[in-house]
Amino acid sequence: MTRKLLSLAAILGASALTLAGCAGSPESSGASDTSGTTLTLRMWDETVAKSYEKSISAFEAENPEINVDINIVPWTDYWTKLRQDVATKKADDLFMVNASSYSAYVDSGNLLDIGTTLGVNAKNAWEPSVVDQYTRNDKLWAVPQLYDAGIAVYYNADLLAAAEVNPEELNDLTWSPDVEKDTYLPLAKKLTRDAAGVPVDVEGFDGTPVQYGTSLSNDGQAIILPFTGSNGGTFQDGDDFNFANAQTTESVKYLVDAINTSKVAPPAAETNASGDYARDAFLEGRLATFQSGVYNLKNVSEGAAFKWGVAMLPAGPEGRVSVTNGVALAGNANADKDSQPAIKKLLAWFGSTEGATFIGAEGSHIPAVTEAQKSFFDYWKKENVDVDPFFDVIKDNKTIPAFTGPKFESGAAAYKPIFDQIFAGQIEVRDGLKKAQDAGNAALAG
Repeated sequence: MTRKLLSLAAILGASALTLAGCAGSPESSGASDTSGTTLTLRMWDETVAKSYEKSISAFEAENPEINVDINIVPWTDYWTKLRQDVATKKADDLFMVNASSYSAYVDSGNLLDIGTTLGVNAKNAWEPSVVDQYTRNDKLWAVPQLYDAGIAVYYNADLLAAAEVNPEELNDLTWSPDVEKDTYLPLAKKLTRDAAGVPVDVEGFDGTPVQYGTSLSNDGQAIILPFTGSNGGTFQDGDDFNFANAQTTESVKYLVDAINTSKVAPPAAETNASGDYARDAFLEGRLATFQSGVYNLKNVSEGAAFKWGVAMLPAGPEGRVSVTNGVALAGNANADKDSQPAIKKLLAWFGSTEGATFIGAEGSHIPAVTEAQKSFFDYWKKENVDVDPFFDVIKDNKTIPAFTGPKFESGAAAYKPIFDQIFAGQIEVRDGLKKAQDAGNAALAG
């Protein structure tokens, strides 16, 4: 790693670097320009961080009095460490937040008001859906950075060809609790094979799939929310959970039966244990289709040793309904007073076309700065990858809200073990969802 990429281990292992997490502290490397301001920026994604490092280099060239270090904290530790550091006033000067976490920091007075900091019209340059996600009490609390667009379906063209399936067929699939209207499950069965290549619904299938047709699993963003929305269901009412409703129950039962009865998707024991299991199985050629977001484009592009492409999300009884999401950059309201002008400059830079273009230039993500998105599309056009399905699915604004709420993480931690049981077929869907909803809402109230 370069000077700007600080590992969590290094920060925990050296008191000087811990102090660097406080706004305005000097660089631990003993750089000669100790009269300038050093800011730290916390994020969890090392791939995206590489693009940010290039952007920071350009920012520092224009602002030589400001040094910026990136502090990478892995996703598994990110939220726990951030809560601890914000509470003890040791958080970085700027830090990445997601829609399900930021509101807690708003309510506790730890984030800069972006309208006051950069002006009320600054938001006009950013993706409206991401602006909406980070608006609370009629104020914007973070600068939109990464835009997920919608959910789509990656496919292994070689496995589809072996099953005599044209990729175009994926764009016309419909899932439905009514078997007479369901075209999704029959195709998934055709793509699910045993070691001898026999499809799951053909006589002679040995009962043990080695190739699965689909990635259906206990994946909130990529699977549960789109299936819920496309059946007219809901997951939350405001900050509260309400997923025990009839439509959501019907959607989850479809998913659970596809995994445990039809066996067209990997066992829940595997996918519950690792959120990356389906992606890895797809890259290893054990999964014919993989429903996910643009956040996995780079992973698939670099890891797939087969022909692949992207198709549309399957439609449900209410049509195609996707979640759309975004990541934003928050300014620490409790950072050193002398560093606030530099924080303002850096927030403005990352909210500008010039500063955000670096994010999309290598295809790692879509900038939430709308004028900077061209760099993302140009990259994938050169790679001959059609990314339209991620955007076509949300063109008519048929979306289901992303997870939200100041205590969402606590609620999710309470309901997740029950969801794991539901998807493993260990508990009946209707009773399980009611139990999970009660547990989640109790955690929100606690």
